[in-house]
Amino acid sequence: MTKLNEIAPREGSTKNRMRVGRGPGSGKGKTAGRGVKGQKARSGVAIAGFEGGQMPLHMRMPKRGFNNPFAKEFAEVNFWRIEQAIAAGKLDASKAIDADVLLKAGVIRRKKDGVSLLGKGELTSKIEITVYRASEAARAAVEKAGGKLTVTRPAKVEAEA
Repeated sequence: MTKLNEIAPREGSTKNRMRVGRGPGSGKGKTAGRGVKGQKARSGVAIAGFEGGQMPLHMRMPKRGFNNPFAKEFAEVNFWRIEQAIAAGKLDASKAIDADVLLKAGVIRRKKDGVSLLGKGELTSKIEITVYRASEAARAAVEKAGGKLTVTRPAKVEAEA
């Protein structure tokens, strides 16, 4: 039986840290492997992308496009994924399906800003589903299968002139 104070890592599995700047005998004395002088020999170097005063390349390149900071991000679900979950017994087609049910069944990883229903795959089950938005193909397929689709997205208000 080994005692707690006798426990040690396997022979050769650990290595001591290299102590730099501790004299010529260490092999890493004086400049400590940093070469000589200059900004990179000092501590606190921050020169990524710096071009010696010339305008850096990433600033010379033209900027294009726009990233909307208020854009909503959706968890996208296709019919083939829903059918797969129903076949595996993770989803009950007879009960109402919403974001929480899809999350619990493992169909989506996270709810994000809502669920977007897309029409890839074949829908054979009659389902009652509530989503934030749905594609036209998805709406048609749910109605064709005899199911019910509820979209919770607020209706667009037309701007008055």
